[in-house]
Amino acid sequence: MILDLLARVARHGRLCLVLGLLAGLGLPGIAAVLRPWLPEIVSLLLFLTAFRIGYRDALGTDLKSAVGAVLILQLLLPVAAAILFVFWGGGLSPLAVVIVLVLAAPSVTGAPNFTILLGGDPAVALRLLVLGTAVLPLTTLPVFWLLPQLGDFQAVLGAAGRLTAVVTGAVGLGFLARHLIAPDLKARGTAALDGLTSIALAVVVVALMSAIGPAFQNSPFLLLWWLGAAFAVNFGLQILAHTVLRESGKTAIATPVGIVAGNRNIALFLVALPPETTDPLLIFIGCYQFPMYLTPILLRRLYEHRARPT
Repeated sequence: MILDLLARVARHGRLCLVLGLLAGLGLPGIAAVLRPWLPEIVSLLLFLTAFRIGYRDALGTDLKSAVGAVLILQLLLPVAAAILFVFWGGGLSPLAVVIVLVLAAPSVTGAPNFTILLGGDPAVALRLLVLGTAVLPLTTLPVFWLLPQLGDFQAVLGAAGRLTAVVTGAVGLGFLARHLIAPDLKARGTAALDGLTSIALAVVVVALMSAIGPAFQNSPFLLLWWLGAAFAVNFGLQILAHTVLRESGKTAIATPVGIVAGNRNIALFLVALPPETTDPLLIFIGCYQFPMYLTPILLRRLYEHRARPT
């Protein structure tokens, strides 16, 4: 009975995301209550995703490609952007800071779940999430060296270490539970897990929307500006990555890598930023939830338009 109900939820996973966004906007009290529980909710989401995929599919055999994708997304792109803004852009505007930090950040924890909703391979997204989080202290080093005004690199190292521990711990427990409880997971169980993760994603977005309500009341036009910037950065990166991979014949990874390219855990850097840069970043993080959670709806045609393998 419960498994069938969760499977029905999974069939309407995109609707769950929209309901989460609306709840985050219309119920600021609930958002404030859920906010302190965000680490636990995210950990549960990672556990469920790892349980669904299993360690064999998640590890895969093509780790070289995953490492290469992480280095391009989290090292090459932010370093190139930082150099461009400093030497040709005339310095770091608030938007430039946001773009560099988005490019330097690892994947959001919900990327494998978005990949599931769009029919891609969630194992690839999970692999990029785990690897990207693990190497973050190394990939951010040249970015903070180029732009010391971004903040304290030691604080980033500490936050990256904590995030790595949470991600690897939750994923490891999920793999272990799958191995012990359901090594041969049936389609019915997979559908039920997809429904449960859709609910968890909706709860996560409610918690992340706690800063949007006050911003809308105090500075609605500024909020709209940052909302437009969030859509441009997020969707622009997704469209670019997916198109490049699809046109180069790498259709099998185009969906998960495209999703990871645009949906990054920029909130990680809040611990390291100086006070004068945190306000616009907080607003951006709230606005960033809209393109992130609307990706399975607004970019559905992009990801469904996959070239046939040659």
